[in-house]
Amino acid sequence: MKLVILDREGVVNHVPDGYVLRPDQFVPLPGSLEAIARLHHAGYCIGIATNQAPVSRGLYDMSMLNAIHQRMCRLVENAGGRIDAIAICPHSPEQQCGCRKPKPGMLLELMARFGAAPEVTTMIGDTPADLLAGRAAGCRTLLVRSGYGRSTIDSGQLPPQVDVCDDLSAATQLLLATSSPDRPAP
Repeated sequence: MKLVILDREGVVNHVPDGYVLRPDQFVPLPGSLEAIARLHHAGYCIGIATNQAPVSRGLYDMSMLNAIHQRMCRLVENAGGRIDAIAICPHSPEQQCGCRKPKPGMLLELMARFGAAPEVTTMIGDTPADLLAGRAAGCRTLLVRSGYGRSTIDSGQLPPQVDVCDDLSAATQLLLATSSPDRPAP
């Protein structure tokens, strides 16, 4: 089973000023929903791994976060795709938990859930934390220039062996061109 793990903000949806605090603030990036549908139809499981410090900061509760994720899943389904699982870290950076990216906890959780080995798992993100988590989990790791991706490149925080794509559509195209659900990624 091949697994693609996506960061949320900057990969699937626009990065707002502040946080996405309500479902109506979840605005997909152009082509992201269709890219998820393409991955789904190519036989990949799709997981989301998202740091959600607003929960621990009291900006919203789990029911509001669930409503935001229900909107995201509904939009993906309307585009013909499916998100198979969502892993969240509700902690702030100050709490120094084991699940918050750049630590690989959420990625390892998703890999275990689907029985996916690191060599058949790809992490797609836009921040150094996403990339470091992907590399720490042993996954193929892709950076998208959307969201904070350009800032990540400009800051010089691009880890080695990370492919760079314009957005989730381009990352999907690269992933589908270089592997199939039946064979591991190179």
